[in-house]
Amino acid sequence: MTTATSLPDPATTAGRVLPPLRIGPLTIDTPVVLAPMAGVTNAAFRRLCRESGAGLYVAEMVTSRALVERGEESMRIISHEPDEKPRSVQVYGVDPATVGAAVRLIASEDRADHVDLNFGCPVPKVTRKGGGAVLPWKRDLFTSIVRAAVDAAAPYGVPVTVKMRKGIDEEHLTYLEAGLIAQDVGVAAVALHARTAADYYSGHADWEAIARLKETVTEIPVLGNGDIWSAEDALAMVAQTGCDGVVVGRGCQGRPWLFADLAAAFAGSDARVRPGLRHVAGVVHRHAELMVQHIGEESRALREMRKHMAWYFKGYVVGGELRAALGLVSSLAELEDLLARLDLDQPYPGAAAEGQRGRAGSPKRPALPEGWLDSRELSEEFRVALHEAELSVSGG
Repeated sequence: MTTATSLPDPATTAGRVLPPLRIGPLTIDTPVVLAPMAGVTNAAFRRLCRESGAGLYVAEMVTSRALVERGEESMRIISHEPDEKPRSVQVYGVDPATVGAAVRLIASEDRADHVDLNFGCPVPKVTRKGGGAVLPWKRDLFTSIVRAAVDAAAPYGVPVTVKMRKGIDEEHLTYLEAGLIAQDVGVAAVALHARTAADYYSGHADWEAIARLKETVTEIPVLGNGDIWSAEDALAMVAQTGCDGVVVGRGCQGRPWLFADLAAAFAGSDARVRPGLRHVAGVVHRHAELMVQHIGEESRALREMRKHMAWYFKGYVVGGELRAALGLVSSLAELEDLLARLDLDQPYPGAAAEGQRGRAGSPKRPALPEGWLDSRELSEEFRVALHEAELSVSGG
C-alpha cells in the first residue's frame, strides 16, 4: 500500500497546483474543503480526515433556530476537539434575524473560526417550504440572510462563506446573481455545487457553471463542488474551471484517506493511498471507537456506523452474509468479531473501489411552494411559511 507518510509538504513544494486558499483571515494550505454532510461529518469522521491530509473540515449543518434555542444536539454538532483548527460550522436558516443571532452566538462565544451558510439543500421537505437550494430565487431574502450573517460575524473577525447550487432548474438559475450579491455583501468565498435542485445528485455536475461563476465573481475565492471522486478529479476541475479550491462531499464517504491523495495532488505529487483490506478494517474500527467517544453511547454510535459499512467496503470481497451483518452491527465487540472474519490479506481492488459513493438518485421536479416562481421578491405570506423550512437536513 502506498501511504501518505512520505508526501511532500504542500507549503514548500515547488510543484504545487494552487496557492493556499485564503478565506478572510484564514489560510488553508491545501485548498480543499470537506463538505458538511448530515450524519457523516461529525467530530469522529473529521478527525480521520484531518489525520489523513489537510484542508478545511466543516461540521454537520445546524439549523439557526435550533442553535439559538441552544438545543443539546445542535450545541454538540458545533463542538470541536481541542486540536481542531480551524473550526468550521455550517448554518442553515430562512429568517435573517434568526440566522444573524445564530452566527452571533457562534462568533461571540468563540465556537468556530469560520461559518458557512447553506443554500444548497435539494431535499423536497425543505424546498417545498422555499428553503435550501431554491431560496436564492427570492433575492431580497437571500441578500438579507447573508448580510445578517456577515454583520453578526464581522466584529469577531469570523469569515462567512456561502455554499449554493446553480438554481432551481435550468430555467431558473440563480448562482451568478447570488455569487455577486454574496461578494458585494462581504462574504469571504462562495462554493458552487454545480447541479440544480432539480438535478438532485443525478447525472454529471456542470463544471462549466463553476468556470462561469469564477469569471463573474472576481474579488473572492470561488470553490467547486460536484463529482470529485478522486484526486485526479480535483485536479481536472481546477484545470477546467480555474476555481480556487474544491469542496469534497460524497467522494470521501468510506475513504477519509482521500484527503491524503488530495494533499499530495495539490502539492504536485503522484503519491496515492491504495489500502488493502487490513488497513480498511483498521480504519473502520478506529472510526467506531471515535464515534463511541463522540456520542457517548456505544449502541447509538454503532447504529450511526452502519451507513458507513457499504462505503468502506466498496469493491472488496466481503460476502453477502458478512456484508449484511456489518450493516446491522450493534457493539464494538460484534464489530471486532465481524472484522476478524474478513480476508484481511486482500490487496487494494483497484477500479472496483473507486468512483461514485452513495445513491445518486434521478432528476426530479423540485417541490416548491405554490406560486414561488411568480416573483423574485418575497411576499408576506411566504415570509411566514418559510419559518417551517428550518429542518435538520443534509447540506446539499
